[in-house]
Amino acid sequence: MDKRDYKQTLHGLQVELVKLQRHFIRHRDKILVIFEGRDAAGKDGTIKRIVQHLSPRETRVVALGRPSEADRSAWYFQRYVPHLPTAEEFVLFNRSWYNRAGVERVMGFCDDDQYEEFMATVVDFEQMLVRSGIKLFKYYLDISQAEQKKRLEDRRTDPLKQWKVSAIDNEAVKHWADYSHARNEMLARTHSPLTPWTVVRANRKRVARLNVIKDLLLRLDYEGKDEALVLPNPDIVFAYDEACLSNGMIAV
Repeated sequence: MDKRDYKQTLHGLQVELVKLQRHFIRHRDKILVIFEGRDAAGKDGTIKRIVQHLSPRETRVVALGRPSEADRSAWYFQRYVPHLPTAEEFVLFNRSWYNRAGVERVMGFCDDDQYEEFMATVVDFEQMLVRSGIKLFKYYLDISQAEQKKRLEDRRTDPLKQWKVSAIDNEAVKHWADYSHARNEMLARTHSPLTPWTVVRANRKRVARLNVIKDLLLRLDYEGKDEALVLPNPDIVFAYDEACLSNGMIAV
């Protein structure tokens, strides 16, 4: 996508996001958006463009670090609960409780019993949130193995991205197949009619960002919506389906 066209479209979508925020503040809505994906999938950049022009009083980005000893001894979801949105709030999770189904599973940071307990209860937990009035959206940003390697190398060589470099980066490359298996199981077992997964083909950063914003705006009601502007590309953003694992829509 041409940079000029990208900036023009992004500006229009950010105007729509401001309209959305005015609407949900007035109606005291609670919105929660979860972003998952491999390392370097583009979660940071997408979230940055969403919140860039929103009111910081009603907008929060949650990116929790490693759990403490106290966290590890508590109910698994407990440390996430204080960060859930209250009335008039828009909260974006840059990774979430799905760490247990991804990095914790692959790297051995949880045992089989802890993993199965999570997988058996997460859909019920999310449905409780929805029934309480939270509007919940789950996005999985999907990139190819070649694109991940390219982006991780860019992190290592760009002095402005040094804060993103971690020991997990090398493991992400080594364990590509393990992460693919964990992703496939996570999507299959935690996709439900009330709390579905939306997959984003994110190899092209600009295209992915714009289409995530369009999809989110399309699925939320607000006054003055520009219907023509918020139509996402169904080849970029689409509801998870098991067939996506075999038809090339999700990276293998």
